[in-house]
Amino acid sequence: MNNFMNIALEEAVLGYKEGEIPVGAVIVSNNKILCRTHNEKEKYKNSLKHAELLAIDYATNLIGDWRLNECDIYITMEPCLMCVGALIQCRIKNIYYLIDNPKFGGLKNLNMNEYNHKINIIKIDDEKLINNYKELLKTFFKDKR
Repeated sequence: MNNFMNIALEEAVLGYKEGEIPVGAVIVSNNKILCRTHNEKEKYKNSLKHAELLAIDYATNLIGDWRLNECDIYITMEPCLMCVGALIQCRIKNIYYLIDNPKFGGLKNLNMNEYNHKINIIKIDDEKLINNYKELLKTFFKDKR
């Protein structure tokens, strides 16, 4: 599990190097990576180019179906409300994430009992990964100011 989160963290670093808010995502099926992505909002000047939405797009194109009900997503940061909606729509099985997103997180008030499709939401508790990611975010926002 943490191996996939390490890869999501690598994607976040790639995004950071490209001037993107460093968020990485990996979609996995049967313990195999389907795709790995990071934010590309600045690159395309498009607010829809979140790592999670790009990952959904790549994975559904790869498998030829809009349903990802046998897939898991690993995300460095709690997804926003828009991305949570997309993850519900594509029927993702599990959402693994590393840190909360206090300003824009979409999981806080989510009641999975309201939906036909149930998603398991798992917050990764790995102090080393969390600290590495928090340091990356801190550096990114310090560089931006």
